[in-house]
Amino acid sequence: MLSNDDRYQSFGLVRDMLATPEIIRRFKVDQAADTAREIARVGRLLMTGEGSSRIFPAKNAIAHARRAGYRLQLHTEAGAQAQEYDLSGWAVFALSNSGRTAEVIRLFTALKAAGHAPRFSLTAFAGSKLEALADKGYVLTCGEEGAVAATKSVIEQALFYRALLEAAEGRPQLGSQLDELGAAVHESLTMPVDQEIVARIAAAKTVYWAGRNDGVAEELTLKTNEITRKNADYLEGTYALHGIEEVMSDDEVVIWIDPYAGSETKIRETLIEGVGLPVIAVAGRSTIFPTIRIPDCGDLSGYVQMAAGWNILVEVGLQLGINVDKPQRARKVGNEFVDETS
Repeated sequence: MLSNDDRYQSFGLVRDMLATPEIIRRFKVDQAADTAREIARVGRLLMTGEGSSRIFPAKNAIAHARRAGYRLQLHTEAGAQAQEYDLSGWAVFALSNSGRTAEVIRLFTALKAAGHAPRFSLTAFAGSKLEALADKGYVLTCGEEGAVAATKSVIEQALFYRALLEAAEGRPQLGSQLDELGAAVHESLTMPVDQEIVARIAAAKTVYWAGRNDGVAEELTLKTNEITRKNADYLEGTYALHGIEEVMSDDEVVIWIDPYAGSETKIRETLIEGVGLPVIAVAGRSTIFPTIRIPDCGDLSGYVQMAAGWNILVEVGLQLGINVDKPQRARKVGNEFVDETS
């Protein structure tokens, strides 16, 4: 997307996305040091929330922690299902931009009534219902978003978790990486996208996002629904090679985030040759597919991949003539808590 073009800048969604590199650069990595010490003492953390407030922030943090061999026990689950779990001995952290998301409000209400501690929250606004139910609440600095689809808040939420877990593990690294990451995200957001690729995605009946279970492809699936109004599905890992090809067709498209090098030939045989549908890669290296090349940021590459996905979706939305700020049905607060006792 072009940062200085009125055709892009007229949308709040684009302005939110383009604000993200500076949000990354100025992020305060030590803001939750006391909470990190408490989580380290407990040793187990459940990260909960709904939709965009959980998918990338929690899953990307967990994937990084497991690759790095963290000692902390980490899990993520949506609020309603988490109410069915025995959370004894777990610290619980809830993310909700509005602080009014019904599922997490009900979970935290039940936990507080049971005397469960510790409970933490991160919201976009101070004084929320969720914050009142937490032992300690934090507030994002990115400000209100100008579109229904959450973007800059998702990245700040993910940075918050990343810094929190690094501090809890006693392995802080993020602070020295923020400038490089901000530059890479800006490059990924503003790089030109081949218009033939954009046209193919815009014409697709279904857009499949494939990739690791680290929150990137799954979150971009949700963003495809919200931004382009297209049918989309998330294919975890190499799921696309294990049966779904039976119902795929050549009027669909697969966008594969950083495909495993050892799987590329099989992907080509199964999907391109077997089904006839195009496969597009987003990666920090060349692949055998048409590839949107992005900067390689090592263990922070998920943030750069996300930015590339946003870039693609904005281009598709504009080509389709969609108001990318305002979906027809989706709401900023997906399921708002209503106090039925009042």
